[in-house]
Amino acid sequence: MFMEHLSNGIALGSIYALTAIGFTMVYGIIRLINFAHGDVYMIGAFLTYTGLTLFNMPIALAFLFGMAGASIFGIAIAKFAYSPVFKAPKINLFLSAVGMGIFLENFAMLIWGPETQSFPTVINNKVFSFLGIRVNTIQLIILGTTIVLVAILTYIVQYTRIGRAMRCVSQDMDVSRLMGINTNKIVYFTFGLGSALGAAAGTLVAIYYKAAYPMMGYVPGLKAFIAAVIGGIGSIPGAMLGGIIMGVSESLGAGYISSGYRDAIAFIILIIILILKPEGLLGKGIKEKV
Repeated sequence: MFMEHLSNGIALGSIYALTAIGFTMVYGIIRLINFAHGDVYMIGAFLTYTGLTLFNMPIALAFLFGMAGASIFGIAIAKFAYSPVFKAPKINLFLSAVGMGIFLENFAMLIWGPETQSFPTVINNKVFSFLGIRVNTIQLIILGTTIVLVAILTYIVQYTRIGRAMRCVSQDMDVSRLMGINTNKIVYFTFGLGSALGAAAGTLVAIYYKAAYPMMGYVPGLKAFIAAVIGGIGSIPGAMLGGIIMGVSESLGAGYISSGYRDAIAFIILIIILILKPEGLLGKGIKEKV
């Protein structure tokens, strides 16, 4: 039973990790907690659903369609919701993020309806046993997809020109602008990339549970934010670690304590981490003049 809960937790943690990376990338660039990110996760799932049902796309193409569409949504959010208030007090950005989340939820209700949509069965879900561990096809796909996407993200951030620009902007936007970096382009690219990863997570969850609905991103988005804080907000490896910790803890807690405490476990872990290591497991403390 332990190994089965562990495998479930790793699959769930992979979802949290993908979503948390989107939070931490945006925070690393513009110091904004994008609370609309969970709803972009939901939009990605619905766009994939539309590709499958309306355009009869194969699952791989529909998956990419959902990621690309959510990326466009992310860029539009950055341009039209955040850019006009970027230099305003932080509370303005926070309220814009909350308002954008509400807008996306109502937009989804308008386009796809308020009821739960049944996601098509696109994968033959078989169960495999290996060394006492029982895993199914979808769990393996979730883990494999997460590894591939994180590897692509790591390559982009570490080895490409735009990735170097992202790291430069995350350290000091004003100096980056003086060095000739188009900081607006970097901000939009970061939003687009983070939104694509969130959409991938939303689609994988919709495939796993065979359902998509307008509020599906609220709780996962909140837990992904907690995962980002646990790992160290602004740190991509920290977001991955925090996601896995969250998923495994939640699965083991539900299995050995009670499923009723599934959501509470996330907040208990958050409180412990904030007390013991406020900057997160892999985060770095930053000194600011006040």
